[in-house]
Amino acid sequence: MKSIPNTILGYLSNLCYVLQNLVSVPKRQAHIIMFIVCIALLLDNMLYMVIVPIIPDYLNRIGEWTNAIKNISNGYFVHIQNEDIAIGFLFASKAIVQLVINPFSGAIIDRIGYDIPMCIGLGVIFVSTMIFAFGNSYAVLFFARSLQGAGSAFADTSGLAMIADRYQDERSRSRQLGIALAFISFGSLVAPPFGGFLYEFFGKRVPFIILSLIALFDGILLFAVMQPTRIQFESNATADRPKGTPIWRLLMDPYILICAGALAMANVGLAFLEPTISIWMRQEMNATEWQMGLIWLPGFLPHITGVILTVKLNQYYPKYQWVLAAIGLALQGIMCVIIPFCKTFTVLMIPICGICFGNALVDTALLPTLAYLVDVRHTSVYGSVYAIADISYSLAYAIGPIVAGSVVYNTNFLTLNILIFLSNILYAPVLYILRHFYTYTPMDHGELTSLSQHSFHQINLEY
Repeated sequence: MKSIPNTILGYLSNLCYVLQNLVSVPKRQAHIIMFIVCIALLLDNMLYMVIVPIIPDYLNRIGEWTNAIKNISNGYFVHIQNEDIAIGFLFASKAIVQLVINPFSGAIIDRIGYDIPMCIGLGVIFVSTMIFAFGNSYAVLFFARSLQGAGSAFADTSGLAMIADRYQDERSRSRQLGIALAFISFGSLVAPPFGGFLYEFFGKRVPFIILSLIALFDGILLFAVMQPTRIQFESNATADRPKGTPIWRLLMDPYILICAGALAMANVGLAFLEPTISIWMRQEMNATEWQMGLIWLPGFLPHITGVILTVKLNQYYPKYQWVLAAIGLALQGIMCVIIPFCKTFTVLMIPICGICFGNALVDTALLPTLAYLVDVRHTSVYGSVYAIADISYSLAYAIGPIVAGSVVYNTNFLTLNILIFLSNILYAPVLYILRHFYTYTPMDHGELTSLSQHSFHQINLEY
């Protein structure tokens, strides 16, 4: 009997050895790491969206709509009876924690590299998703959802930064980030029907157990190939690399700030609609759980189309990415204001597809732009700048569900969509400022070192 565990360990050891030999070849290493990053991004976005068709019905079944919240100003407990607000807080908990941890995760990634933070993030996601699978109360689900945010802050940021670092050429970087965005899109759009179907026929635990096992697999795969990349990172670190720009200094760059704001605005529509559209569909269309989940799936093809279109246009018109982002923002706003007037499931798919297409234009245009801005205006270390991108997403998903639930509760679903329309339309012209940033050219290593020393000297003089 003792030989069975030893045999299993032997097989695992041999597997790790084979993977390490495969990843020792630079080209294979890039492909395997790209696969690991894409699975991590797919997983994280599935975890966010998979609860859309599940949570409203599940919380209603276990009688958890009433949530006591401390009213500090009056010193007594009030009770929230509205399910929009209850779902909003549960949705937002992940993004709020992610928002708080991202500045620290970006700095850690800049200091120690990308692979260890991603491994930690995947481990936390595995544990938190298992807790969510077996949680039977609002408090436990809230805790597990918040813990997922901590894991995502490390996994998402390190994944995007790893792609930007390994693909320095603008065309290849844009293409690889486009592939990553395709996995993000697929995760976001396939998760609701995936969760709705499994929940309706197999119960709450099954979809989350499957997702937790995917996280475990991705973490083991990363751990198996991590040693060669650690050796490579340490050898590169000895070459007097310039230190990464602190996140607070990046946030003072107007171009980075505008990009971050646009990424946040592009996700406001999704963040506001995801926790509220399911309830609206149930009230207006008598939709079932699988229908509420399926409504997002048709948006996958327009999203992929938007990614491919933006990558192709970037090859011919690299100085006009801001135009695509502005068009995407405006399109999202217009589609959102159409949604409340849709009366059938089929018609509703049209504006949903438009929102997904617009979101793809914004994300695919601006994520490579952030890396380019760091290359030409700061130091080519990407942990902090993609922490800012993740902060933008988290900000939208932190305030979105809470504000959306309150707006629907106090007014109606139409008012919510009008507010989304106005925010997107008003922000789109701001992207016109980005037309100047391609006048900058990347600095070489000597210029970066000189700039870092000059900045350090200025800080010393100020004190």
